[in-house]
Amino acid sequence: MRPYEVMVIFDADLDAETIREAVQSQRNLLEARGAELGPVDFWGKRRFAYELKHRWEGYYVVHQARAEPSAMEELHRVLSLSDGVLRHKVLRVPEHVYGRLGTDRPAPDGAAAPAED
Repeated sequence: MRPYEVMVIFDADLDAETIREAVQSQRNLLEARGAELGPVDFWGKRRFAYELKHRWEGYYVVHQARAEPSAMEELHRVLSLSDGVLRHKVLRVPEHVYGRLGTDRPAPDGAAAPAED
């Protein structure tokens, strides 16, 4: 299995519950395909440098996982089809970078980030 980092930019108009459910759905998809889930980092709303799909803001979430390439290809396909996702990027990261996400930021509604299994 290889370490990956996934950055997803959600539409800022989505409510906190929808964003949290979408992230959990992504993680469930990876877990169902044998991935080992890593930390999740909710960055929150950020202003774009330029207009993106008629929006000026997005909600950023970064999560990590160790997975086979086929699992990440499926995640990429699902994110590409999602209406609430403005942009996403799946990156393979070096081993020494994996697991170094700041998990001290709150989830979209101010609650703790999803529990790691």
